Amino acid sequence: MSKIDELVFLHQDSTPCHLAVLAESIGLKTRIARQVSDLDPERDRNSFYLIAQKGAALDSKGVPLIVARLLPHVPIALYQVERGSLEPESALLLGVRGLLFSDQRMDLSLTGLRKMVNDELWYDRPLISKVFRQLVSRQDSGVELTQDMVAMLQKLTSRERTIIQLVSSGARNKEIADRLCISEHTVKAHISSIFRKTQSRNRVELLRWSQANACHFEFC
Repeated sequence: MSKIDELVFLHQDSTPCHLAVLAESIGLKTRIARQVSDLDPERDRNSFYLIAQKGAALDSKGVPLIVARLLPHVPIALYQVERGSLEPESALLLGVRGLLFSDQRMDLSLTGLRKMVNDELWYDRPLISKVFRQLVSRQDSGVELTQDMVAMLQKLTSRERTIIQLVSSGARNKEIADRLCISEHTVKAHISSIFRKTQSRNRVELLRWSQANACHFEFC
């Protein structure tokens, strides 16, 4: 994953963007866009977009319509999300990195923001586990692997396969480190290797890759 240089908040509501102020207080560079037309994802390749649900045009699942257009270009999370107004499962499967709810404590929102900037998903673990189980259940175990896919699977070490399972269950880097009795730095090194071997750019793509190949290595 490329280094994140700036957080870009799409904040179309007239109220102040408190999350941006909080992010700046811990040294993160931020920029607030008031209109969709102010966004330039081609220019902002190394930015992380935070899209406010409040004030945005939404699809039938409660996800801002602009998200699908921006996701191929930049990582995205949603904030100012009203509980019960959005289907988290749909956001996760779409590729949204996480959700920050409007009724969350600001310190928890800041923790989530830090995690997402560091390429972790920010969803409830039960949701990630549920989605992963659903994806696995849809896998057709009779599909024959291509030669390239066999080679890719063979490159994964036993430790990397274990980490893929933990990531898919919703575990974060510190939790993986504690579970495996290794440092967070070592976990990050393993995950970088996994991304390279599976040709995944982030955890969302790794989750999709796991879904596509689940029945071929330890997930069934």
